[in-house]
Amino acid sequence: MNGRRWNWLLWVGFLSSLAGFASYLPLSRFPVTRDVPWVNFLLFAAGLSLLLVGLKRAFGKPEQYHGKISGPILTTLSFLILGSFCFVVFYQPRQLPASSRAPRVGQRAPEFELIDTNNKAVSLASLLTTPLVNSQMLPKGVLIIFYRGYW
Repeated sequence: MNGRRWNWLLWVGFLSSLAGFASYLPLSRFPVTRDVPWVNFLLFAAGLSLLLVGLKRAFGKPEQYHGKISGPILTTLSFLILGSFCFVVFYQPRQLPASSRAPRVGQRAPEFELIDTNNKAVSLASLLTTPLVNSQMLPKGVLIIFYRGYW
């Protein structure tokens, strides 16, 4: 045995980078992490920081720590994983085609019927013919808001 210690920072940093990539789908279910995956970037930052410290250990004190071969390989793989993550999360969604059949702002929405939170059917026609609360006046319009679902 040569007395060198295992450079655990390299492996923990690489696993943190893998966790940053693999945790995107489970974490994107929450609205606070859906649009900007800040938790994933924190995992990547922590992983890359650990890898850089591990590389400094491996090359600065090679007589004490292992990692002169595995360190650069794991760091390169982590940067490739981060690049793939940025490509999939930020570039790929921009390549989706625009919806040509979507209504424009101010245009009348097509007739629809959906289920509300009480499992009752609601249609656009019923919304426009139901008087406003505590009034006999019919609404002049309906504001439709679409929330991004969990898919």
